[in-house]
Amino acid sequence: MPADLAAAVGAETIRCRLCGSADLRSFLDLGATPPCESFLTAEAAQAPELTYPLHVRVCERCLLAQLPPLITPEETFTEYAYFASFSDSWVSHAARFVDGAVERLGLGPGSFVVEVASNDGYLLQHVVARGIRCLGIEPAVNVGAAAREKGVPTRTAFLTPRTGADVRAEHGGADLVCLNNVYAHIPDVVGFTAGLRSLVADDGWVSIEVQHLLTLVQRTQFDTIYHEHFQYYTVLTAQRALASGGLTVVDVELLDTHGGSIRLWARPDEVAGPPTARVAEVLAAERAAGLHSAAGHDGFADAVSRVRDDLVAFLVEARRAGRTVVGYGAPGKGNTLLNYCGIRPDLLAYTVDRNPYKHGRFTPGTRIPVLPPERIAEDRPDYVLVLPWNLRRELVEQLAYVRQWGGRLVFPIPALEVVP
Repeated sequence: MPADLAAAVGAETIRCRLCGSADLRSFLDLGATPPCESFLTAEAAQAPELTYPLHVRVCERCLLAQLPPLITPEETFTEYAYFASFSDSWVSHAARFVDGAVERLGLGPGSFVVEVASNDGYLLQHVVARGIRCLGIEPAVNVGAAAREKGVPTRTAFLTPRTGADVRAEHGGADLVCLNNVYAHIPDVVGFTAGLRSLVADDGWVSIEVQHLLTLVQRTQFDTIYHEHFQYYTVLTAQRALASGGLTVVDVELLDTHGGSIRLWARPDEVAGPPTARVAEVLAAERAAGLHSAAGHDGFADAVSRVRDDLVAFLVEARRAGRTVVGYGAPGKGNTLLNYCGIRPDLLAYTVDRNPYKHGRFTPGTRIPVLPPERIAEDRPDYVLVLPWNLRRELVEQLAYVRQWGGRLVFPIPALEVVP
């Protein structure tokens, strides 16, 4: 079937999850891949594997960039392979956020803080340490259990309007509802946003950290696109999404996390007041980059192809020269990169990860073995391909020992770079 016809056929069944429009424009088609966190056991690696289209489209009407909901959150998050506390820099980032929020909002022992998708307690542990009442809402049973072991009260649930109302009825409205890297993971963005409004007190605050589509485009961060991320936000589209639940964006911060994120501060419409000048500044930057029009999203696919071509050429040349290349990290983004680029064990012998859950398993789709980090020092490879490139500052320090035998680090995003 010709590509234009296939796109037309697919578009007939897809509607924007925010505004309901059927006018969706292709933004980036990465082919078909398995879910990025579905690491395979040795037995499963010998069996067939389901793949799903990874094709991002932009709504012509409201401009939300989105994937169709081909997999459900229940399939991905009931048991989850990602434990946030394995990243030292991310735990430190969370601690700084808590310090700043306490000062900004005047939080104290009489306050109530809720984190949605609280993972293993990486953030709320700092709230507990301050003696502030809190609750985590986390759907994954295994990581929620890890949070409770740290003394972080955690409710195993997905956030819905009913969940939000139940928590509010039991604990009262939250002075602060925070969520980091989850607002993109929700197929029912309207229902989820209504759940946020149910949770937050009528004079409370909502803080949302999410990757910024502006930096995703400017820095060619296509590997942060995977099936768990159902949408990709500008401040403009985030404003529209939050407005669906009666929340108004009043401030925004630009962060360097995940290669470039935004922290949105929102309040119930009734108490929001006018937004800060920073909101207008970021909106102006998005507009200048063309992201406030559907056509302005065109051209990204060509830049992504160049990143793929450069990385594959490097790996092929290294193999021909008899050089060994292994990976560091097994993040979800790495699996998008590996699958799109067609990288398999002949080009990347294995990768390592600090998370014991992944040891002895294989990356989805590409079936690259995941081993403990100590294996790098044992094998002394010529190159280490760093898959969680967003943690560059932390990992350059952690992997400094690779230089002892003349090994070099390789970063694939935003452009191929071999570090001396």
